[in-house]
Amino acid sequence: MSWLRKILDHQAKMFEPGGKLAWLYPLWEANDTFLYTPGTVSKGAPHVRDAIDLKRLMITVVVALVPCVIMALYNTGLQAFLGIESMGLSPEQVPGWRAVVFRALGLSFNPTSIISCIIYGALYFFPVYIVTLACGGICEVIFAIIRKHEISEGFLVTSLLFPLILPPQIPLWQVAVGIIFGVVIGKEIFGGVGMNILNPALTARAFLYFAYPAQISGDKVWVAVDGYSGATCLAVVKDKGVEALQSVGAFSINLHDGVTSWLESVIGLEPGSMGETSVIACLIGALILIYTGVGSWRTIVGVFLGSGIMALLLSFYHSPTNPAFQTGPLWHWAIGGLAFGGVFMATDPVSSPFTDTGRWIYGLFIGSLVVLLRTVNPAYPEVTMLVILFANIFAPLTDYFVMQSNIKRRLARHAA
Repeated sequence: MSWLRKILDHQAKMFEPGGKLAWLYPLWEANDTFLYTPGTVSKGAPHVRDAIDLKRLMITVVVALVPCVIMALYNTGLQAFLGIESMGLSPEQVPGWRAVVFRALGLSFNPTSIISCIIYGALYFFPVYIVTLACGGICEVIFAIIRKHEISEGFLVTSLLFPLILPPQIPLWQVAVGIIFGVVIGKEIFGGVGMNILNPALTARAFLYFAYPAQISGDKVWVAVDGYSGATCLAVVKDKGVEALQSVGAFSINLHDGVTSWLESVIGLEPGSMGETSVIACLIGALILIYTGVGSWRTIVGVFLGSGIMALLLSFYHSPTNPAFQTGPLWHWAIGGLAFGGVFMATDPVSSPFTDTGRWIYGLFIGSLVVLLRTVNPAYPEVTMLVILFANIFAPLTDYFVMQSNIKRRLARHAA
């Protein structure tokens, strides 16, 4: 690939200071360093030699998200096919341009075919991803050119996280509005990557929820078929609690069209946001993040530990009006976006605490508050994104008190 390196080096002078296209240097630099390791090195002490830079760190997160993307494609197609069967539609009667494209490819609406499920799910996921990448990327480039700095690599992760936390049927114009809000209001107005206090993807998702609640919540948007409604497992447990579980066994949930087992929920074979349903995919991503040191294991363990403890405590109270109190830790871990949020959102290195003790406090706080609000809040059972955003606000304060506590202990030891 030396020929490509020579071409890039030859064109570089046009984008460097004094060149004709110097104002486009951020765009040039982003492409050059995406293809090759940056050629600049630290010349003054102190510095650390390391093979990883910010781009490689973000690529690691993207790799960790691949299992969730695969499950998003498969489960979205699967739920669509199950919805089509439930409605009794023939292949020719399935509405929408996706069905037209799918039929043109000569594929069958068969829920037992993994390939068919993945391809049909891709017709929902990739339009959302492309719109996210285009609209959010334009915002990143504009701010980089105005501020005359390099384009942030952080958007590689944001652009992939955002589609995964959206329902498959969301209008594409709302995707564009949401990601623009998340990038501009959630990150750029604070100064860009490293200065934002809120997770941009969650900021975009929260904006859509409050601005367009009819399209982003309820039971009609989680299954990829026009005219079909299907409640999520979390919504069913919220409404019926242990009743929904025990009617078919403690490890199954009665949905209005059938039964979903606990194992199916862990695998991710249930209605929900495209990439949030699979706990197994999230745990694979967690192992990658922990092994590479990109994600904090303290935060991840704290989220699951906090949610488990809170679920156990609440299960001792038998509410006559709220059956969700008896939902145990295993179900809380399996349904909704707790696992996805705890692994990929809570571990955001910018908006989460920097101290080890702070990460424990942060994770425990998120996990316990998610379960508490899921149980006692009748209006909105899936609160993971809002809880993480709330925790983002207090992350700097958490670090401050942890450091102050360490300073006091050291002063006490020194005085002694």
